[in-house]
Amino acid sequence: MQVETTEINGFLIEEFNQHKLEEGKTQGVCPLCSSNRKPAHQKSKCASYDWQRGIGSCHNCNSTFQLHTFKRKGNPLKVYERPPVIDVKAKELGAQAEDWFKKRGISKKTLEDLKVTAGNEWMPQTQKSESVVEFNYYIGQELVNVKYRDGRKNFKLYKGAEKVFYNIDSIVGHGFCVIVEGEMDVLALHEAGIENAISVPNGATLNHNNLDYLDNCIDYFIDMEKVIIAVDNDTAGEALRQELIRRLGAEVCYLVDFGEYKDSNDYLIGEGKEALMDVIAKAKQVPLENVTTFRDVEGEIEDFVKNGFKPGFQIGLENFDDIFSTYTGQFITVTGVPSSGKSDFVDQMAVGYNKNYQWKTAYASPENHPTYLHAHKLMRKIWEGMPGAKDIKTDKWNQVADHVNDNFFFIDMEKYSLDAVLKKGAELVKRKGIKCLVIDPFNKVRDVSGSDDVNRYTMEYLSKIEIFAKKYDVLVIVVAHPTKMYKDKDGKMEEPTMYNIKGGGEWYDASYHGLLVHRDYEAKTVKVKVLKVKFQNLGENGAEAHFKWDAASGCYIPHELVGLNDEKMPWE
Repeated sequence: MQVETTEINGFLIEEFNQHKLEEGKTQGVCPLCSSNRKPAHQKSKCASYDWQRGIGSCHNCNSTFQLHTFKRKGNPLKVYERPPVIDVKAKELGAQAEDWFKKRGISKKTLEDLKVTAGNEWMPQTQKSESVVEFNYYIGQELVNVKYRDGRKNFKLYKGAEKVFYNIDSIVGHGFCVIVEGEMDVLALHEAGIENAISVPNGATLNHNNLDYLDNCIDYFIDMEKVIIAVDNDTAGEALRQELIRRLGAEVCYLVDFGEYKDSNDYLIGEGKEALMDVIAKAKQVPLENVTTFRDVEGEIEDFVKNGFKPGFQIGLENFDDIFSTYTGQFITVTGVPSSGKSDFVDQMAVGYNKNYQWKTAYASPENHPTYLHAHKLMRKIWEGMPGAKDIKTDKWNQVADHVNDNFFFIDMEKYSLDAVLKKGAELVKRKGIKCLVIDPFNKVRDVSGSDDVNRYTMEYLSKIEIFAKKYDVLVIVVAHPTKMYKDKDGKMEEPTMYNIKGGGEWYDASYHGLLVHRDYEAKTVKVKVLKVKFQNLGENGAEAHFKWDAASGCYIPHELVGLNDEKMPWE
């Protein structure tokens, strides 16, 4: 009888029981090896079937196989190039390539199982056609990408193709998977008997905020109980490891220690198949939350002893960077009187973090509606000018539009609540890899579970933000209007402080950092003042940076207060 479930790991079952096995039975023949066995053993029950997970395993050939075929939900929003369909048998590797793989511990059967082929391809590194090995990326039966590797260890992916994990279909139905850093490591694990291993398509770099292949494959991990991360034992591998943990959740992640070896393939060559299986099996769970030991932070301690404080993240405005920076896992409170330019400056901060570190930002900004105008403001800042009608659908328009689309996300709710916003923020961390969340303003994103007592309400509100920021290693920027404003003896509006926000004492105490954005209408300037920095290495309390407004780009530009021109400001 067919199982009731219609999907596994977030993917729809396209064909139930593709091998036409005896339904409902937990034991039976193997579709991979039974027909090739001696006649007396062809009907032997050498395989086990798990219909709920859609996975079979054979005790004779030690293979796993999918009982069903699957298809992805819906269609990708982007249109990707597809490599031409290949005839795997017509593109066999040849003796020389097979011999090279053999020296790396990889058998011909493994190469056939993962459909590794050979051909000729123009390589940009050498500027000519080269003999290459082809690692073919499939989703279901469809070839979606190809990684080409020549004899000089030059690589390239098929231009314009969708980035996904290599061998991604192998993890469907499994309760665990192994993530590695290269196709060779997938082959090594397959050789050792671990078939549900996948690889990132483009290795690891120190900046791994933009994991587009994870965005495209996130549904595969919905029901994953255990993710074993076995990336390279180097600095870039560590950066990738931490981002995968952040995106997939520490509660399901386990870490492999290869010791003196660089990766899975090196371990296979040096120690053999059984040892490789053993080191994967001994992967240790990411340390528990709320419990830290010296060994958990020893690497950070060593780095601090050697190098001192880590530099904070900056937005790329020189005069502001001189007085303020921040870490992720923290939150910044930005205040100022109405129409002082707070939202514009926060936008510029988000754009600056994006330019410098490729951070993606999500906005919960009820006051920035309609959304298309907010998106247009961000477009202007990235464009560095005002696009006109003649620019629509030009190459630059499409480039900037794609950039805004892929890096800035607008949480749009009929009724905003803090819990709902943080839940959506967590989803955007996992699906899009955001590193910054903007709440603008806080009083329009209510905490429905909060206390009637102002101070207690504020404390609970900011506590939830802090927990979110730490858990997902995100920078949260909260815009908070002052409740009371006063004029000085000359009739000018006084500069508010964090104590002028409703529940002010809690705001000052709980915030990691505080910024004031304040307009001087006479001088035609905007001042940004540091009201608080939690760590003195990140800024200077009381320091100020002054800006003029560039009307075309919608950006603040650092300047000196002497010799200002008469350019109109945006509020005039």
